[in-house]
Amino acid sequence: MVHETAESLVFLDRRPLFPGHCLVVPRAHVETLDELPDPLVGPLFSEVRLISRAMQEALDAAGSFVAMNNRVSQSVPHLHVHVVPRNPKDGLRGLFWPRHPYESQDQARLVRDRLSQAIREILAQR
Repeated sequence: MVHETAESLVFLDRRPLFPGHCLVVPRAHVETLDELPDPLVGPLFSEVRLISRAMQEALDAAGSFVAMNNRVSQSVPHLHVHVVPRNPKDGLRGLFWPRHPYESQDQARLVRDRLSQAIREILAQR
């Protein structure tokens, strides 16, 4: 165990990208970010930020990479956030998948508008 709070646990990944790669998990069992109760969002991401800072100080990392899968490619059915120490020229290439640019500005605007509408609907349900 690297660190723990009343809301979360932090431990080393058993298959790290680099030494110090940690997982931050909520103690409450939730499978996805979508299910994380609002009162736990702040504490979880405060812990992620703390671990990122600690990596930079303890491991002389220049920065960190923070990532989470949400359903697709999620290796275990419990929400977890990867915090990975980073340094220039460490061999990790940004995001691990090819980029797919928008076909046009119209397509980008359509996607933006659909997302904005979904956000308004989700917020109206609260």
